[in-house]
Amino acid sequence: MSKIEVKELYKIFGSHPREALVKLKSGRSKEDLLQKTGHTVGINDANFAVDEGEIFVIMGLSGSGKSTLVRCINRLIEPTAGTITLDGEDITKLSAEKLRVMRQKKIGMVFQRFALFPHRTILQNVAFGLEIQGLDKATREEKAMTVLETVGLKDWSHVYPEQLSGGMQQRVGLARALAADPDVLLMDEPFSALDPLIRKEMQEELVELQERLKKTILFITHDLDEALKLGDRIAIMKDGIIAQIGTPEEILTNPADDYVESFVTDVDRSKVLTAENIMFRPFAIVRDDDGPRVAVRKMQEEGFSNIFVVGPERVLLGIVTVEKALEAVKNNVKDLHQILDADIPMTAPDVLVQDLLPMAVTAKVPIAVVDENKRLKGIIVRVSVLAGLSGMEVGDDGVPHTD
Repeated sequence: MSKIEVKELYKIFGSHPREALVKLKSGRSKEDLLQKTGHTVGINDANFAVDEGEIFVIMGLSGSGKSTLVRCINRLIEPTAGTITLDGEDITKLSAEKLRVMRQKKIGMVFQRFALFPHRTILQNVAFGLEIQGLDKATREEKAMTVLETVGLKDWSHVYPEQLSGGMQQRVGLARALAADPDVLLMDEPFSALDPLIRKEMQEELVELQERLKKTILFITHDLDEALKLGDRIAIMKDGIIAQIGTPEEILTNPADDYVESFVTDVDRSKVLTAENIMFRPFAIVRDDDGPRVAVRKMQEEGFSNIFVVGPERVLLGIVTVEKALEAVKNNVKDLHQILDADIPMTAPDVLVQDLLPMAVTAKVPIAVVDENKRLKGIIVRVSVLAGLSGMEVGDDGVPHTD
């Protein structure tokens, strides 16, 4: 279910935005409007939906409209036209009072600059939004302490912002946004002002925090690596237009146009592609009650020297080699359990390709991709890992190829 829906959203800056909008819809370009009317197109017909519990990243270069777009979501900037719905309620039609309540209770925002009050302690900074809501001191401080513990700053509640590092100050900003327990977090380049190492740490902490809290997050960035790391889906913007929306995998493998392709050209695919992306479905498997003769026959048909053995509901039990299967047939052994090897390399579907390389180098048999119940989902051969690292595509049969 969509938590947020944006439809036909426009933002035009200037003295007569409605008139400029008519000209824009009639086919006038952004550059033409600026030169001839003095109006700037910030957002041009944006359409997207954000699912509940999703991290939806909006990325683009400076001037692409990404920050304007996120500020329209809570009407820090008033849209020129279009609708923005949160839980089915159109934010663009809310009165000033209802908008204020929505900002206080349903939408939190984290900015690039920390905007902390220097004369207030960390606890008081985090509790500020709750104070505005009218909560009593004991209640708001209790809630603030709970959130500070969540972001790992409980022991720093009594100090002042100047006593904290940049990364810690940004955690305070995040805690302040979380204190009111909002449904939606708007994060406008929150880590851009941080040093690279601290920025990486904050990205990892946000991922861990999201696993626990499951908030709906709109995250703004100009950094594709950051977008690929954090986003469940990514919207890439150019000149106020959304050029493409897709998962990190879709953005990398199927860029919509030359502009998007220019972004992804130098991306390290191994940091994005997972085991699920490079595995192929195991057509040649045997059930544990099939017997060695069936195993030999299937290996001969497929040209394999080993075959995976599964039990009920496709639960992986192990692997049988052609040598052991042939010996079992010769000795009239009929139970596969007597010859299967249960000590085989396995991985979860969401493990990154780069993390599979050590396993692929040492594995003497294909890597099994299994879910949390050990059900066999797919198979990865060594060449698939190397292909994933090099950027080649892997077909359904596990064979790498290029377009």
